[in-house]
Amino acid sequence: MENNYCIIMAGGIGSRFWPMSTPQKPKQFLDVLGIGKSLLQMTFERLTNVAPENNIFIVTNESYVDIIQEQLPKIDSSRILTEPKRKNTAPCIAYAASKIYSINSEAVLIVAPSDHLILKEEKFTNIINIAIETATKEERLVTLGVKPTRPDTGYGYIEFTEQGDILGGQVKEVKHFTEKPNKEVAELFLKAGNYYWNSGIFIWKATAILSALQKFNTPLYDLFKAENGFYNTPTEQTQVNHCFEVCEDISIDFAVMENAKNVDVVLANFDWSDLGTWSSLYTHLEKDYNGNAVIGDNVHMINSTNCIVNLPSNKLALIEGLNDHIVIESENMLMILNKADEQNIKKYMVSMEEKSPSFF
Repeated sequence: MENNYCIIMAGGIGSRFWPMSTPQKPKQFLDVLGIGKSLLQMTFERLTNVAPENNIFIVTNESYVDIIQEQLPKIDSSRILTEPKRKNTAPCIAYAASKIYSINSEAVLIVAPSDHLILKEEKFTNIINIAIETATKEERLVTLGVKPTRPDTGYGYIEFTEQGDILGGQVKEVKHFTEKPNKEVAELFLKAGNYYWNSGIFIWKATAILSALQKFNTPLYDLFKAENGFYNTPTEQTQVNHCFEVCEDISIDFAVMENAKNVDVVLANFDWSDLGTWSSLYTHLEKDYNGNAVIGDNVHMINSTNCIVNLPSNKLALIEGLNDHIVIESENMLMILNKADEQNIKKYMVSMEEKSPSFF
């Protein structure tokens, strides 16, 4: 376990979780379940089951360092790696993997977003251990696939082969990655049975991912490689800032995973969500007999069904006649939105920012 390291990616702005999630305090730092812990805190605690606490690194935007230190006061500042600007997941992973490799060339990396919801943590730990075993036997790049429960168009999908079972069929060789499909294609994937949701959680040896980056995105590898010699020196941040200024904005899926042939998926069936939308959170919340999921002590639902509501506890609210709606209030911002229109939040926000710039 001493060679296990975790990379928590915590630099996103979570725009689809507006109005609670804002660029100043995005969703990974929010207590979206109303349990007294942010998603970041839950992620950190979960990963201490698979790696020593001192082996957990967080990659984030430099503007979020203070929030992280407030929420995780025990973490040493040397393990908070900062990006000067957002350049997607491949540069984030190239940076963290190269730095950790410079510390321990035998490192096995667990890469996880900071804003996922995983409620069955024991199952998660078991799945991660299977992935670690798979990744360390050979130079394999391993991802977690989650069994789909609906034809969701908000997730990417992993197609896997039916042959070549490893570890009793829990691990499959990846055949193809598909970005967010339309409804019809998602329904076909669900019926086919050999398509799982792409969780965006990865497990690999540091040597394996760095070799893959060198092969498939040499410029990115060359910018961040450990051999450049600036890691763990006084010039590290200056050099890293330069790397982020000039590097390509690209996801690890496009940079590596869709090109590599040594990719496996561990088939997982635990309660998981990337919490990309309010509707995805709704599926995990306790509901009343009318299907309403309500966070807020003084909310009264009348003739309303299948809604998700999150209002401050000091707010008295009467909601009557709403069906399949999202009602969220935070920091003097209110959203009442039909669930079916949730994918339009980003578009609506552009218009709102033009008309009400003081709120953004």
